[in-house]
Amino acid sequence: MEPLSVCPISSPLPCTRGRGVGGEGERNPLKPRPLTPLPLSTGGEGLSAHSSLNRRGFLRLAGLTGATWLTPIGHMLARAAEAPAERGRPAQSIIMLWLQGGPSQLETFDPHPGTAIAGGTTAIRTAMKGVQLATGLERTAAELGSIALVRSMVSKEGDHERGTYTMKTGFRPDPTIIHPSIGAVCCHELPVAGTDIPRHVSILPGQWPARGGFLGESHDAFKTGDPAGEVPDTVSHLAREREEKRLKHLDVVESAFARGRRGRVEATRHAETVARARKMMSSEQLKAFDVSREPLALRRAYGDTPFGRGCLAARRLIEVGVRCVEVTLDGWDTHANNHALHRQRLTILDPAYSTLLRDLRERGLLERTVVLCTGEFGRTPSINPLGGRDHWPNGFSLALAGGGIRGGQVIGETDPEGKKTPTKPVSVGDLHATILTAVGIDPKKVNQTPIGRTVRFAEGTPIAGLLEKKS
Repeated sequence: MEPLSVCPISSPLPCTRGRGVGGEGERNPLKPRPLTPLPLSTGGEGLSAHSSLNRRGFLRLAGLTGATWLTPIGHMLARAAEAPAERGRPAQSIIMLWLQGGPSQLETFDPHPGTAIAGGTTAIRTAMKGVQLATGLERTAAELGSIALVRSMVSKEGDHERGTYTMKTGFRPDPTIIHPSIGAVCCHELPVAGTDIPRHVSILPGQWPARGGFLGESHDAFKTGDPAGEVPDTVSHLAREREEKRLKHLDVVESAFARGRRGRVEATRHAETVARARKMMSSEQLKAFDVSREPLALRRAYGDTPFGRGCLAARRLIEVGVRCVEVTLDGWDTHANNHALHRQRLTILDPAYSTLLRDLRERGLLERTVVLCTGEFGRTPSINPLGGRDHWPNGFSLALAGGGIRGGQVIGETDPEGKKTPTKPVSVGDLHATILTAVGIDPKKVNQTPIGRTVRFAEGTPIAGLLEKKS
């Protein structure tokens, strides 16, 4: 086989200066637009405060010069120059790009061009020598140096609801318990970090959004739609004076009700919930949902789609301390017309996913954010009479990046004939153990449910070789 050379990589993000949104004059579209001070920032020192140019200073300097010269080699040098302390810390947030319906591994991350199971699907070269992606993922192919592909995922659930539950929680459904999603675990275990808005967010939620499970409903994902619209239930439609009178009347009623019922009232956490809601409604951090504050060129790079805007909002939310953001792109359940439907979905996924990775990297956020791109399962190697592929949990693919994940590698391999078990199989429990370890949470930690049952956060073990060693 002819050796594959690294393809030329052109940035999908605008690097030249242009006029900012809202008449703010010339600005670098990749330069962060301040929201609120980042709760877990590494500090705000200028470049002169450092004896050597670290990665963040390197990228800040790039912003000052327009960043037109910052090639992929420049990114690699910047990453290598980053301070060891920055790389050594656990990740702080998770972004999950949820491909609802179950994408085909053969039309995305694990093509087998020229084989019978490909069904005509072609492949493209990537930034990783010898590794191909399906045609339609050209921008993602340029980012493969930062991405780890797992091509040997195995699950025991091939039903949409059960498969979704399994992939989001790490456990198969059990009628005696509701497990928390990985985002809920992250919010429960990691510090609040001064965040006024919900720390667990689901954008464009599907039928089964992430839940808090036995950790409590307070850890359920906050659900919101297309960031082009308003965040639901955050704006009062009353005059301020009337609203304040209503709150005073509510205090009178609640105080009277609480007499002799203090224990029951405290158990409902109603007052706490109202206080948090009020704080959120007045918080400057709500602006993180407003992607219209970003430069037009950057919004176009993500794609003028709800999913593209959702990915951009995810980056903004991570900046203000949100722990987990789930962004859903549906339409992958291709029992008929599989190839055409996947081509259409890739036109949305490719620009949004690749731009998200580059944008996080430019802002120094990728090292502390785990980005997972997956669905509930894959699709069959065989093609049915309707030109579709059916459910397949026995060897599918997903992509991991950031947060100490060692990019530029492939875990596992599937059979070109679609008959044999994949090599180096990775269980859903292993995936969850890997991500939890990346964010500094012990996957073996034993928790007690409200009914006294003991449950670990994950059943598996971290995927060998996928995590960078912490200094």
